[in-house]
Amino acid sequence: MAGKEPAGLLQQLRQIAGRMSSGPRGAGVGVKLLVGAAALAYGVKEATYTVEGGQRAVIFNRIGGIQVDTVLAEGLHFRVPWFQYPIIYDIRATPRKISSLTGSKDLQMVNISLRVLSRPQASTLPFLYQRLGKDYDERVLPSIVNEVLKSVVAKFNASQLITQRAQVSLLIRRELVERAKDFNIILDDVAITELSFSREYTAAVEAKQVAQQEAQRAQFYVEKAKQDQRQKIVQAEGEAEAAKMLGLAITKNPGYLKLRKIRAAQNIAKTMSQSQNRVYLNADSLVLNLQDGGGFE
Repeated sequence: MAGKEPAGLLQQLRQIAGRMSSGPRGAGVGVKLLVGAAALAYGVKEATYTVEGGQRAVIFNRIGGIQVDTVLAEGLHFRVPWFQYPIIYDIRATPRKISSLTGSKDLQMVNISLRVLSRPQASTLPFLYQRLGKDYDERVLPSIVNEVLKSVVAKFNASQLITQRAQVSLLIRRELVERAKDFNIILDDVAITELSFSREYTAAVEAKQVAQQEAQRAQFYVEKAKQDQRQKIVQAEGEAEAAKMLGLAITKNPGYLKLRKIRAAQNIAKTMSQSQNRVYLNADSLVLNLQDGGGFE
């Protein structure tokens, strides 16, 4: 289609030049020069092409097919119009997310997603085009990713996929890189982006976690009750020992009780003196009835 349009344009220019050649001779020569310059510019345009940064080109020859020994780097290149045309490949890493539903070792369904950074191997682009074409990633990556995911996930239990996620990711990456080499594809990075289980398994895990938390809470309450019991026993033993020692002191020295009364009266008097209200107390209210019992022995 592109070849027919320039041919039609040249035909129209020839017709215009033919019409103008019937006029003054100078005008006809000028038009012919104009047509020649246009044809030359078109030829130069069709004979050159540019390979942009991050790209490589392979050449297809209409007579011999793909030139398997030629991979053109970035820059300006020449070709024979119509007989040759370039096929441009982007060799920069391209991200792609692939999801797969597979089963674990304990027969739990796992939904796992991978983020893959892939690019073609530049030196093998002619063979890649012959075998897979330009959409190599669409043809290869989904199938090999699903194959590797199913084989790796089947080696682990559902709980191990969570607790040993780094090991699972490393094993997937290693096997996937080796598998992609068979198709001349380089994988720069492979990472697990999503890992989820069925609703039933998720509910069972949550129920197990809740049960474990309840058991831990009950164990905490039991330990707290035991600690409170020990504290009360120690406190009771201390109070009993204090009462015993107090009774022993009173028995040996009755004046000890009167001394305690004097200290209590001092505390009461001090508290009342700091109050803003005026209060009159007798000796009995201040616990100073010390003469009961005949005073100090």
